[in-house]
Amino acid sequence: MNKTELKAAKILIDLAMEEDVSTGDITTNNVIPAETRRKAYMVAKANGVIAGLEVAEMVFRQLDDSLNWEPKVKDGDTVKKGDIIVRFDASYRALLTGERTALNFFQRMCGIASMSAIYADAVKDCKTVILDTRKTLPGFRMLDKYSVKTGGAGNHRIGLYDMAMIKDNHIEVAGGITPAVEQIRAKIPSDIKIEVETTTLGQVQEALDAGADIIMLDNMDNATMTQAVEMINGKAKVEASGNMTLERLREVAATGVDYISIGALTHSVNAMDISQRLE
Repeated sequence: MNKTELKAAKILIDLAMEEDVSTGDITTNNVIPAETRRKAYMVAKANGVIAGLEVAEMVFRQLDDSLNWEPKVKDGDTVKKGDIIVRFDASYRALLTGERTALNFFQRMCGIASMSAIYADAVKDCKTVILDTRKTLPGFRMLDKYSVKTGGAGNHRIGLYDMAMIKDNHIEVAGGITPAVEQIRAKIPSDIKIEVETTTLGQVQEALDAGADIIMLDNMDNATMTQAVEMINGKAKVEASGNMTLERLREVAATGVDYISIGALTHSVNAMDISQRLE
C-alpha cells in the first residue's frame, strides 16, 4: 500500500476503534490478565484473493506494538478454503479486542479483490481493462480502490478532483458537449483528462470533434458500441458503462472498447469469509 492509502487506513482504524472500543473492552479487560499473551491465526473459509493484510496488522499493532505478525501469503495472492493466511501473537487482550475490527476491514477488502479478479479474468485475453467507479463506501474510497487494483482490475478517477467528467446535467447547463468541453479545457491544467458521457452516436461524434480524451458509451447496445468505436478510431479512449454484467463482458470487450466500468466491484461486494482462531 502507498502512503496515501496507509494514511486513509490509519484514519479509518482510529474511527473504528473509537466506535467499537471507546473507553475499553469491559468484557476482555475484566476477564483476561493484562500480561497474558496468545498465538492466533486467520484462515480462509472460502476461496478468494487477499487484500488488506497491512490494514489488519495496523489494527492489532495499535493495541499492542509488540505484535509479531507472520503472513503466509501476500496481497494479491489467491487462497483456497482452509488456507492459513497469517499467524500472529500479541497480548491476549489485543487479540480479542481487535478481532472484529480487523476482520471487518480485511474481509471487505478481500471481498472486493476477489470480485475484481473474477471480472478481470473474464477479459484477460482482451485489450479491455475493467475499471471501478466512485460507488464506494463513503470514507473507504482509498481502501476500496486499493482492493480493486489488488484483484487485477483498474481504477477510474479517484474523486471529483482528478478528472473532468461531463455528464448530461453539465451538458444541459453548458448548452451542449462542445461548449462544456471548451469551458472546462480553458480552466484546468492540460494534464487533467476530460471524459464525456454519451448516449447516442451523434453525441459521440460531437465529443470526438470537441477533443474529449475519453468518451463514455452509456447504456448502449453492443451494435451501437461497435459503431461508436469505429467512429472514434483511436482518437480518444472509449469506456463502456451501464448494465455491465459478468455474462455480458466478453461481448462488450469484443466491440473494441478500451475500458468497461463496473460499479458492482465496490457497491455490491460480499465480504470474504475469514475466521480468526487461537492456537
